[in-house]
Amino acid sequence: MNRQAQAAVLFLLGGALLHAGATDLALRYVKAELRPLLLLSGAVLIAAALATAWYERKRRGTGNSGHSHPEPRISWLLLLPLLALILIAPPALGSYSALRSGTALQKPYALGPLPAGDPVPLSVVDYASRAAYGHGRSLDGRTVRVTGFLALDHGGRPYLVRMALNCCAADAQPVKIALTGQLPPVLRPDAWLEVTGTATSRLARDPVNNGPIPYLRVTSARPVPVPHDPYDETWNN
Repeated sequence: MNRQAQAAVLFLLGGALLHAGATDLALRYVKAELRPLLLLSGAVLIAAALATAWYERKRRGTGNSGHSHPEPRISWLLLLPLLALILIAPPALGSYSALRSGTALQKPYALGPLPAGDPVPLSVVDYASRAAYGHGRSLDGRTVRVTGFLALDHGGRPYLVRMALNCCAADAQPVKIALTGQLPPVLRPDAWLEVTGTATSRLARDPVNNGPIPYLRVTSARPVPVPHDPYDETWNN
């Protein structure tokens, strides 16, 4: 591939990164905090592409182009991943990945008080941490509202799950809550639900890594659209 072709590939790659960083497409790959780095990387690649094209044009203008060889056309297949990045938004990781990975729930450093009012909105991570490691004390007498997607194990037991990121989708790990109580008659894997309920002292163990999976006694549930960011932003090791 000659320098002009290299410049074109760099330009398209930079444009793809700028497109991903400026839209919600980035949230399918990395945490929201990393979007500025995507934008910066895209700008650097575009600048490198323009500099390469300018250098090559200047070199040819002085007659120092030398003997050139036609590049193999198959090298242009390198553009296919770029087009896929721009045109196709991959789905967020769901129940298939969640059931094949052990829960990533870890003991928190501290659990602050819950805000006043019921039901109190909690992330999957926050509820699971309080129920599994706080002995449910901060949840006593409280009604909570939690949103996640459904996963059904081989026995049909339902879990409410959120995939949590440390950095990017490649290291996504599930945090799971087992559901009991008044559940919808039809449970569809990967459907997003907003469930309201109360804590229970019941605790299961993840068959993959023996990690803790607390239960939530559901009093009501309703389907909701896939959230703006399908990964749990509250995750923290």
